[in-house]
Order: sequence, then C-alpha cells, then structure tokens
Amino acid sequence: MTIRSLPAAPAGRPCAGVSFDLMPQAMERWNSTIQAADADAKNTISMLDAIGFDPWSGEGVTAKRISAALRSMDGADVTVNMNSPGGDMFEGLAIYNILREYKGHVTVKVLGLAASAASIIAMAADDLQVARSGFLMIHNGWTIAAGNRHQFREVADMMEPFDAAMGDIYSARTGSDLKAMQKLMDAETWIGGSAAVEQGFADSLLESDSIKEGTKAQVGLVAARKLDLILAKQGMPRSERRSLIQEIKSGTPCAAEPGTQDAADTMANLADPIAEINSFFAELSAASKKIQEKYNV
Repeated sequence: MTIRSLPAAPAGRPCAGVSFDLMPQAMERWNSTIQAADADAKNTISMLDAIGFDPWSGEGVTAKRISAALRSMDGADVTVNMNSPGGDMFEGLAIYNILREYKGHVTVKVLGLAASAASIIAMAADDLQVARSGFLMIHNGWTIAAGNRHQFREVADMMEPFDAAMGDIYSARTGSDLKAMQKLMDAETWIGGSAAVEQGFADSLLESDSIKEGTKAQVGLVAARKLDLILAKQGMPRSERRSLIQEIKSGTPCAAEPGTQDAADTMANLADPIAEINSFFAELSAASKKIQEKYNV
C-alpha cells in the first residue's frame, strides 16, 4: 500500500474551547511497559505515550516532536514503534498527515495498543504490523465539554466532520465500506492483532521477539494518570485538572477552607491511586480535600 492513496486529514483546531482527552477504558487497558526489543535501531521513532502533550510526564507524542525526528532522517526509511492509549484527536490527525507526506517508507509496529488517536496515526503506514496480542481501538472523537444546549449542539456539529474524516481514513486503509467503518466507530470497537490483519487495518503480525517488557513506569506517574481518570469521570474540566497537577508538583496546593468533610473520606475515594503515590505526591491529601469541597466526591 502507498500512503499517497490515503486521504489527507483535516488540519487545525476549529474550536479552542474544546479539548479531546484520553478514553478511560483505553488508559485502563494500556500496559505502558511494552516496548520494542530493538528500540535503539537506526531511524526509529518511539510513540510510547499519550498522543499530545502529557502534563503528567512532561512529554507525550506531539506533531512538533515527530516532525523534527523525520527531518533529521532526511527521507530515509523509518520505523515507528507504537504503544499508545490515544489522546488528542487533533494532534493525532496532524501526526497522521506528517507521516502520510513523508518521502521515505514508513513502517509502523503496534507493539501493544494503538487506541483512538494512535490508531489514526498507524493508518499512515506503508507497512503496518501489529502484535498478535496487540489491539487497535477505533471510535468517534471523545471530549469533555460544558455549556448550555446551544453550545453542546455546536460542539457536536464541530466534531462531526472530524469523525467523518477518520471514517474515510479507516475505509481507505481497509477497503471497506464507509458506513461499516462508521458503525465500528459508533460502537467503540477493539480489534485484536489477527483480526486487524484479516480486516485490512494491518498488513501482518509482528514476530514475538520484536517486543519486550521494560522496567515498570515510575510509581508516581502511574498513580497520577489514575488520579487524572478519576477526576475526569467526576466531571472536572481538563484545565482544572491540569491546574491541580501543577499545584501537586509544586507542593503548594491551595489551603482548603474550613467546614469541608473529613479528609479521610477523600482518601477512601482515592485509596488505590494514593497507595502508589510516592513523595512526589506528598501534598496530595490537601489537594484532594480541595477537590472534595468543590465537587462533593
């Protein structure tokens, strides 16, 4: 397959007030320790994180980073090692376009997971290989928004052409009917390695020795992402979650006002992630109390 036969993705962010976020289901199923056995091979790019800037790690897979890496390869064949739970749809579409337009041959290896925005990026490959135990996940764009009914209609209208564009990309890659792809997206479909090959999403299965499991991610980072999911499920806007992250990182969270429930209630609600948080989150208790006061969780 030539990437030139695939449609270009729409560019830009039509609405600055709407952000696309990680799906909790994808985050929960992502094993962040999976990596390529030959990660240090020449002309390789690693996409082993969330798509878009990740405030928890201070890194993430961004169009700026991928573009810079490809420029340094000057048109040589490139291998992209991928294990990502997805993330920012707009960033994913931008990276898809960058890979699609790259002059060299692009091989994408899905080592573990290519969910959501990561699955769109994978479609830009000339040769897409997926682990037998790996998964693709395709769905419509997932966002958190706030406002009145008119604003929600505007958000839905804004998202529709981007969902349609993703459907076109999946359809072109697989040779399947667009409506069939849209049904899979509507259902939030998880596609295993063998099924991905059978259905035309991928070209072949990866050899088992292409993958290894690395060292465990930093305990604090894993716990931080779990906490982020909990806050998202409680309806906290992304901007406020990010602000809280900075408070926790700096160790200077705002003092809670008197009259709130006992902090033990918050600790019980967040017991699992807090059990893993190291000294990096020494001030988490005070910050969590602030959340409880505002959101009554």
